[in-house]
Amino acid sequence: MASGISAGRQQLLSIGAVLTELQAEFPEVTISKIRFLEAERLVEPQRTPSGYRKFSAVDVERLAYVLRMQRDHYLPLRVIREHLAALDRGENPPALPGSGSGAAGGQGDSAGGAGADEAFDPVRDGALVAGSVAGGTRLGRAELLAAAGITEPQLAEWESYGLVTADPDGGFDGEMLQVARLVAELGRFGLEPRHLRAVKAAADREVGLVEQIVAPLRRHRNPQTRAHAAAMARELATLSVRLHASLVQAGLRARPGA
Repeated sequence: MASGISAGRQQLLSIGAVLTELQAEFPEVTISKIRFLEAERLVEPQRTPSGYRKFSAVDVERLAYVLRMQRDHYLPLRVIREHLAALDRGENPPALPGSGSGAAGGQGDSAGGAGADEAFDPVRDGALVAGSVAGGTRLGRAELLAAAGITEPQLAEWESYGLVTADPDGGFDGEMLQVARLVAELGRFGLEPRHLRAVKAAADREVGLVEQIVAPLRRHRNPQTRAHAAAMARELATLSVRLHASLVQAGLRARPGA
């Protein structure tokens, strides 16, 4: 589990110090993301008698590994957990997608990440809208089709409904890949793009709400303030996604016969 972080250091770090170290390679990571990965038991820092987290060098290495697998290979947390378990046993982790010997975790998808039976879950997988995938990875149109396991007519239809959008250069970022996978997964249940217009409209309203909050900070002359605005926007997006998922789940449980 090699990285630029020294595994030999014995000093225990606070969560703020861990954030500083990780941001050298993962500028989009947030404290909420680290806490989420802890809640998913991907890392188990020590606790002081007063309850403060203290991370070892091994903990920081594990966090870096998780973030790298999400960013570079679009792996869901379930698969990353299998990788970490194998490493803990002293074994080689499952082959990464596109490595020539099968997809990670036994998935047969050749272009990176989970196949149709391993749908992205924004709560389980740490709400990638927070930026864990967006760190510079770009896909062309053909690459997006292969990675999402969809056809050109499907993509064109989704674009016509505004569900998937290309950047001005014609490329797609990690979030658009996740959107494409989710739309494809919903299609397996009979939901067509026209059925998802309300979801898109709700997302647009949430974007507008976040923009209202961070716009004054983004206009600030101080670069640090503008960087704080970007981090705040990601944090709000993550919380919004998790709130939406929880409200839907709570609403379904409240239905008769649930």
